[in-house]
Amino acid sequence: MNVEDQPVTGALSRLILDANDRGLSYGKMAGQAVDPETGTTVSKPYLQRLAANPPANPPNLPQIRALAAALRISERRIKAAAAEQWLDYKTAEPGSYTREMRAIVDLLTGMPDPELSRWRAMIQAVRELPDLKSAQPDNAARERSSF
Repeated sequence: MNVEDQPVTGALSRLILDANDRGLSYGKMAGQAVDPETGTTVSKPYLQRLAANPPANPPNLPQIRALAAALRISERRIKAAAAEQWLDYKTAEPGSYTREMRAIVDLLTGMPDPELSRWRAMIQAVRELPDLKSAQPDNAARERSSF
C-alpha cells in the first residue's frame, strides 16, 4: 500500500502528505529538511513514517525546524501541527478567528507590552464576573415587589 493510500488523521502527517500531493517528493523534502540552526536533517524514511505511520514521540525542535525548511512553512505552523497530532492540543489560528476576535486583535496590535498586560487583566476580570443575567431577579419577582 502506498503512503498516500493510508488513512491519516494527524495534523503534521497531513502537512507532509499535502506537500507530497502538490508534487514535492519525499526525496526532495529530505534534501531540503535541514535545521538552519543545528544542521540536523530529516531522512526520507522518517518523512514517510511521519506521513504514514507516525512514531509514538513527536519530532524534536531541530527536526521541527528541518521539517519547516522542507515544507517551506513556518516553524510555528509545524509546532502547532505536532502539538495537535501528539498532544491533542489545538491552537487558535488567526484565520479561524471570528470577525469580532479579529477586530479586537487589530485594536491591540502594536500596543506596548504594559498596555497589553493591562487589557489582558481587564479581560480576565470580566470573565470572572458572575453571570449578570442569573444575578438579576426575574420580571415576576420585580412586579411583585413593586406593589
